[in-house]
Amino acid sequence: MVGAETDTPWKGRFDSSLMRTMGMPLRCLVRGEGAWVWDDEGTKYLDFLAGIAVNSLGHAHPVFVEAVSKQAGTLAHVSNYFSTPPQLELAERLKRITGAGDAGRAYFCNSGAEANEAAFKLARLNSTDRRTTIVALTNAFHGRTMGALALTGKPAMREPFEPMPGGVVHIDSTIEALEATIDDTVAAVFIEPIKGEAGVVDLPPGFLVRARELTAEHGALLIIDEIQTGVGRTGAWFAYMNAGIVPDAVTIAKGMAGGFPIGSLVTFGWASDLFQRGQHGSTFGGNPLATATANAVLDHIETAGLVENAVLRGGQIRAVLSEIDTDLIDEVRGHGLLIGVGLREPVAAQLSDAALAHGLIINAANDSSLRLAPPLIIGDEEVREFGNRIRAAFATLS
Repeated sequence: MVGAETDTPWKGRFDSSLMRTMGMPLRCLVRGEGAWVWDDEGTKYLDFLAGIAVNSLGHAHPVFVEAVSKQAGTLAHVSNYFSTPPQLELAERLKRITGAGDAGRAYFCNSGAEANEAAFKLARLNSTDRRTTIVALTNAFHGRTMGALALTGKPAMREPFEPMPGGVVHIDSTIEALEATIDDTVAAVFIEPIKGEAGVVDLPPGFLVRARELTAEHGALLIIDEIQTGVGRTGAWFAYMNAGIVPDAVTIAKGMAGGFPIGSLVTFGWASDLFQRGQHGSTFGGNPLATATANAVLDHIETAGLVENAVLRGGQIRAVLSEIDTDLIDEVRGHGLLIGVGLREPVAAQLSDAALAHGLIINAANDSSLRLAPPLIIGDEEVREFGNRIRAAFATLS
């Protein structure tokens, strides 16, 4: 057993100095390398959460370090009155890997929530006197800022901050609900292709295809939130590609720069003409430090075959989970290296704590779901160590 909970000075400092928006952190981490991190007591952990699907290349990857260092020594920030080569390169790269093509456009910001705020405003620009409704899904998560929170299908998260921005309706994730709701009064439909914060929950087969058909028929925007699922994590550059569809807009963040804050809204086709000068902006959005880092990370993901590695390693992890001698596992969900473990009993928090005690970082997304989102760079050694540690965690509850 490692990393037992003790009273430590950093906890007092945290409690007295930081906003109480989240619970007490589990550990104080001081460094990382690859898929491993160390806490302030020298304990080593296998990181199978990757900063919640952020650290695509793991920790302190040479590509990431070189990109940040080189650009920081050249030009870090210039405001949105100027462009820079890394910004232009990243916009063009995103148009290519999303499939937006020549008609696409990219907007840059600093986080997933900001990207979804921009997408919310894009939806408003497709509104008319009659077309006023924005459709989102129950139990989906789009962020904690006000517009993103209005889209989030979790009433308990919205209630303390009501009234929300209006016009949003939440529907169940069924094709029947889509067909009953999408008509000429709908300006946009927001979809999280795999509900990560809900426990990595897949949409029903055919759901995205039918959403694309209905939105195209009624002139509504189809906006896909790929904050958690994008950038190769599900075994494709973006999860909507697994369904063979092309959206009108996609929001991207988390793994795009491997740990450096950045977000983007990429528009396709006619949606690229909706925003006009002065209607949105960000002081830090698209700065050369963030975009240069994102270019380096995305280039390495592509050239090192890490999208394909997500498929391979995801299959190996599923095989490990299927071999665990336990009655607690009900199902394994998700794609690639975004994996949800559905449990038959509400013991996810206990399992997550037990895993941490055995040197493995995973996440209890809710009472009965574990979430795994390791770095895209993991190999045989990391999968083997994961198996040893997750089996030990389950054994503590047997």
